[in-house]
Amino acid sequence: MASILWVLVDAWRGYRMRSWLRRGDLAMAPQMSGWWGVLSDRARKLLRDRERSIAAGEQRLKDFLSAIQASPNGVVMLDANAQIEWSNQTAANHLGIHPERDVMQRVGNLLRDPVFTAYMAVEHPVDPVVMAGHRHRMSSPVRISVQRHRYGEGKQLLLTRDVTLLEQAEAMRRDFVANVSHEIRTPLTVLSGFVETLQTLDLDTDEQHRYLALMALQAVRMQGLVEDLLTLSRLEGSPVPNFINTVPLSSLLVACESEARGLSDIIAKGAPPHHIAFESSSLLDQALLMGEQRELQSALSNLVTNAVRYTPAGGHINVSVEQAADASLSIAVRDTGAGIAAEHLPRLTERFYRVDRSRSRESGGTGLGLAIVKHVMQRHGGSLSITSELAKGSCFKLTFPANRWRIAP
Repeated sequence: MASILWVLVDAWRGYRMRSWLRRGDLAMAPQMSGWWGVLSDRARKLLRDRERSIAAGEQRLKDFLSAIQASPNGVVMLDANAQIEWSNQTAANHLGIHPERDVMQRVGNLLRDPVFTAYMAVEHPVDPVVMAGHRHRMSSPVRISVQRHRYGEGKQLLLTRDVTLLEQAEAMRRDFVANVSHEIRTPLTVLSGFVETLQTLDLDTDEQHRYLALMALQAVRMQGLVEDLLTLSRLEGSPVPNFINTVPLSSLLVACESEARGLSDIIAKGAPPHHIAFESSSLLDQALLMGEQRELQSALSNLVTNAVRYTPAGGHINVSVEQAADASLSIAVRDTGAGIAAEHLPRLTERFYRVDRSRSRESGGTGLGLAIVKHVMQRHGGSLSITSELAKGSCFKLTFPANRWRIAP
């Protein structure tokens, strides 16, 4: 009877053990003694280790997916049938897909750009493809780079990246090189032509002097272009001006006035000179600008000489200084020139941008003056604003914040 009873109890324990192992719930683990208790404790430990391992793996997966979500680059995972298994929000924004709704949708059915379709048809692509982004508009272009990689058993990984700024920078670089080459090639062509003429023809003294004067003019033009390019390079590569150095505003404007009147006499050539007025005030006499003197002088000089160049002889040029309600200081250069159409105003500070190329070259401009002014003002925390009206003139205003100027004691 005792043996039978022991067998029944042992069978009952085995049944409880089997039932618990089927459920696998640690909270329901039976409390037993003897060999079944040892087995129960061992199984409980193994299950606990497995749950910890699974939890750690799930946490690593969550951290990995969170890191991909935070990435500035887009990631799309495709199965062997080019169906979307997972994508982060960045890729969704780049391509215009939904991270949840479009799961298990064929990516080719969602993205019908011919460039993308042709790229997906290539078996083993090497280089990425660049196509229009989801938010691409003619007024605000968006360019997305897509690269495809194979992994696993027929699966694919799409990596997307917004290259709009890179393409714009590359376009600006190409335009810049083309413009510089064009601007330098023209005077070089003239110079080489005159040199060949002087070498091959027997010219009298007057003709030689005339040709030499024209050659000197072209040399001066190239020198001005090189100086402006060096100025831009120096502005972009040097640290922001400190607040220690102070420059009297009156001394800057005195130098600008002298330069403007000298340029006006050269341009007039017997015609009535320009009416140049630098308004005097106690604010102008006492204001001190905090920054780099050479940069500030260059910015003011560019505005004043531009006003002289583009204002007909006998026109009016007025330079004034005023303080705004927010304690900022403004220097306004107004002229009565031909004015500038509204569609050109946003692009005036671009390098080599010209409203009228032939007129700009005749006036001796390099197309870099306003770009220099914009850079100088940005480095000093200020701004350049331009207003103009055709046939009535223009106003170029430099605005310095309150922390970039003070009243002299």
